[in-house]
Amino acid sequence: MDDAGGADAAGVAAEDGVKGPRQRLTTDTARPEGGGRAAPGDAPAPARQWPLLTVLVLAGLGLLVVGTDPFPQAFRVGAILVGTALLTGAAMRRMLPSVGMLAVRSRFTDMITYGVMGGLIVLLALMVQPHPWLRIPFLEDVLHLTVT
Repeated sequence: MDDAGGADAAGVAAEDGVKGPRQRLTTDTARPEGGGRAAPGDAPAPARQWPLLTVLVLAGLGLLVVGTDPFPQAFRVGAILVGTALLTGAAMRRMLPSVGMLAVRSRFTDMITYGVMGGLIVLLALMVQPHPWLRIPFLEDVLHLTVT
């Protein structure tokens, strides 16, 4: 026995006659499917991560439009750009075999997460007051019933 837990060098417990392999800690995680480089390894770093950079640039542009407020309804256009960035990420995750660091979880989970969040952001941007670009009477009725 060479450690405090009572196991010998092979990792077999010697106490109470119970034998079994020593449990080991996980030291690494598997890369998500499609999480490899999006460009060859000899390409510069931005080129290897172009899917993620595309999503970030679109979302950043949307935030810039909202932050600077250069024209009327800029908040709506900026929010639509942010939602479109997420929808673009979902589409790239579905169509491209390798998307680099855009791959966070499994392909299915990434697609659902990016798609639902992007769709909701676009939908809310279209319905925001004043003067919504999209009216859904059912939702207006539900809102009026809950507020009054």
